[in-house]
Amino acid sequence: MNKWSRRFEGNYASAKPAGRRRTPAPAHYFAFLSYSHSDSEDADWLHEQLERFRVPSTLRGRVTANGVVPKRLTPIFRDQHDLAAADDLNDEICEALEASRCLLVLCSPAAARSRWINVEIETFKRIHPEGCIIAAVIAGEPLASGIPGREAEECFPPALVAKYNRRGRPTGKKTEPLAADLREGKGGRRIGFLKIVAGMLGVALDELVQRETTRRHRQLAYVAAASLGGMAVTSTLAFTAIEARNSAREQRREAEGLVAFMVGDLKDKLEPIGRLDALDGVGSRVLAYYRKQDTAELSDAALLQRSRALSITAQVAYLRGHYDSATQLYRQAMAGTAEAVRRNPDDPQRLYDHAQNVFYIGDIARLRGDIDTAETYYRGYKRLADRMVAIDPNNLKWRMEVAYANEDLGIVLKNKRRFAEAAQLFGSSLSSMQSLAAVDPGNAEYQQELGNVLGWFAEAEGDLGQFDAAITARQRQITFLEQHVAGGQTDVSLLQRLIPAHEGLGVLLTARGKVDQAIVEYRRALAQANGLLAIEPTNSLWRDWTASTHLALAKNLLARADVAQASQEASTGCAIAGALRAQGPKVVRWRSLQTTCLSMRSRLALASGATLQARTFAEQALASAQAERSGDPISDRYSIAASGRMLGDVRQRLGDFAGAKAAWSAALQQLPTNVAEVPFETNERAELLRRLGRSSEAQDSAARLKAMGYRSAA
Repeated sequence: MNKWSRRFEGNYASAKPAGRRRTPAPAHYFAFLSYSHSDSEDADWLHEQLERFRVPSTLRGRVTANGVVPKRLTPIFRDQHDLAAADDLNDEICEALEASRCLLVLCSPAAARSRWINVEIETFKRIHPEGCIIAAVIAGEPLASGIPGREAEECFPPALVAKYNRRGRPTGKKTEPLAADLREGKGGRRIGFLKIVAGMLGVALDELVQRETTRRHRQLAYVAAASLGGMAVTSTLAFTAIEARNSAREQRREAEGLVAFMVGDLKDKLEPIGRLDALDGVGSRVLAYYRKQDTAELSDAALLQRSRALSITAQVAYLRGHYDSATQLYRQAMAGTAEAVRRNPDDPQRLYDHAQNVFYIGDIARLRGDIDTAETYYRGYKRLADRMVAIDPNNLKWRMEVAYANEDLGIVLKNKRRFAEAAQLFGSSLSSMQSLAAVDPGNAEYQQELGNVLGWFAEAEGDLGQFDAAITARQRQITFLEQHVAGGQTDVSLLQRLIPAHEGLGVLLTARGKVDQAIVEYRRALAQANGLLAIEPTNSLWRDWTASTHLALAKNLLARADVAQASQEASTGCAIAGALRAQGPKVVRWRSLQTTCLSMRSRLALASGATLQARTFAEQALASAQAERSGDPISDRYSIAASGRMLGDVRQRLGDFAGAKAAWSAALQQLPTNVAEVPFETNERAELLRRLGRSSEAQDSAARLKAMGYRSAA
């Protein structure tokens, strides 16, 4: 199984939302219907028509630019609440916009004047830069704002005609939206409705009209035939029942064969592309099929296929940063695989399917900072992997799962600050992966995981201050990955590993004071990230890495006194961090990015001579750090200390020496004693002691850093 997001090292490892969302993120909507409440009657009509519409069978299952063509255009999200008193879109609306394939806008003069419709369009365009937006004109005149004397007739909201680039940013240019005219005398409701459907599905209007006409003629023919054949019905009931039963059995066999293809071969072909909407479409269609059946009556094969579909939709939610929804879906999938294992506990494939769900529930707990729960599930995962190997010891795939499990336990040890043990376990995993890759050099999964373990090993060595070993491991990882890319590999699970690899190498080079070399690595990481985001801009993993890399690059540029370029990079990183923060205000990792952003803005303001502005940003950064709850209280205290040190530096520049000393003293009090520190934490302690004039105490930390070769260059 190709896993996009498993066990990546680097900054995203600490992404964790605090607590549960008030409203769980939706799994998927086919469309979001945006309209002015004065147009509710038209919205009711369109919503009902969309819910009732059945896609012609000849189009179903086709993969278009808008994803897999389904049987029904459901569900449709409509906001039926009055938002006039709100300051911003609520979480439910933002999550629904993100989880929708298409945006339908009912266009009228009232809609053109609606602030909320405009915000909904702007939000959708930011989240889905190349998403499907359809304008349904019900009143007024499109583009009338450009016609003198007719401005009041304008029906297009301003954001609808604003052109956005692939990164979800307005370009200042205008674009002509895909529009369907529902006005009488301008096309009418029937053709207009079919044009809307064609746009949603990504098919030609003529193709849909022809099939809809054919369907209507067929229905009329059925009615006529039914009338003529009514007299013969009673004599053929028994024969018909037998035929229907046999036909139903055959249809079910065919349907389950198609389902097996979708959760198997089709999924495996879609995963390497990286398009979440296409993958989500597969999972949604399979689940729609099984919702019509009694789960208790499912065969073993059907039970496993349903669980695999749940895992697919859970994976999409996971990559979009919807952790509550992902956990719920993985738990449902785990219930199915647990039942399958209960029915046959000695089937290693069933154990494997069950182990994947166990792992991901533990991994989400780790991302939330609940390390103890993560360790419980990781150990459960390892027990399942060990059972697979015990049943079939010669199966390299099962041995791979044991290697994964050992790697997971190394991550837990690292998060518990048992750095030496983590490094030892990663080193052991590295040896195992090298052996597996040598046994089967053509196995892409082995090769990819070898690159991943090199990254984790580099992280652990860096935590111990073994910078030469860490840099060598990172360079090996990058060389290894680039060789596979040069060999024609286009799987996103391989390509995305280059982002944290280059960023991680940049961090290590910065720690050695090699700022210029680090800048090169950060730019390479950004080039890789931007290429992937052009494919799937909603992937929160890639967006997170991109934001943190921009901010790290800005810090290095500022150390080189390139204030203008540093400001540009910080602005880009902060914009992405802000969008993530708006998407998931309770996700701790994204709150941490916001703290980093505020601290960077304070540094830039100080470097530009805007000292009062620097103080404001520093105070905001400290407040943000104090609000963080990452699950690692020691790490949180170092974050507060770093922000406090920045505030003290700003106060000193303002001539407030007493205030500066107070800020530095409060920051030093945050630092714990008798704990294992990573090098940058040791440096934080040394910097605070030096600022407070306690040079003799700072010398011990400085000596340890010097022995490591650590340079505080940025």
